[in-house]
Amino acid sequence: MPKRTRAGALIALTAAGLTFGTALAAPANAATKAPGFLAAKDLPPHPSSSWTAGKVTAGVPEAVELDRCLGMVLGDDRDSWHRDFRTDLDTSARQVGVESSSVSVAKGRFSRLNQDIKSCAARTEKADPDLEVTFKDYGTLPVEEGAHLYGLHTETSWGASDIRLLAVGRDGRTVTVVDWGRLGGFKDAPVKAFKKTATTAVNKLH
Repeated sequence: MPKRTRAGALIALTAAGLTFGTALAAPANAATKAPGFLAAKDLPPHPSSSWTAGKVTAGVPEAVELDRCLGMVLGDDRDSWHRDFRTDLDTSARQVGVESSSVSVAKGRFSRLNQDIKSCAARTEKADPDLEVTFKDYGTLPVEEGAHLYGLHTETSWGASDIRLLAVGRDGRTVTVVDWGRLGGFKDAPVKAFKKTATTAVNKLH
């Protein structure tokens, strides 16, 4: 059974559960080659809209830097890339990939991301008391060096409701995060399809 934790705060999500910011310019000392990324067809199918994929871009958007679940680990990394995905309706997604200097560093980054996602609701409790978040741990996937899936449902005091799925995976020196979101609750989250997406994301890294 999924583990559930309720807390009073989290970053407010937009209609799609994500806020896409402006991409940073490619860092001067970034690795010369990005890891593999998901394609639009790899995302969980939307019932009434197709996915559109943006370009794989060096750096991370400002929204990731400010994200309380991800920003402390991904916000200042130089050898990173991201790709945004959108539909015509209320669902969007983003993948971030990071190349580490060693396997040991990648293991540490993977562990810290998992810790931060598990604790981000409680850590932001004082930031906005109008938000209530339900956290679910969907467990691990047996792919490469591992992947872990989570769900976060955010509800505001005035009734707005967003659902977010997050997957963290690692293959050697590379760590990736897949972030999916839309309006709604856990009943609207395509967990089974997202597990397939996460597995594909890790398999595509190299």
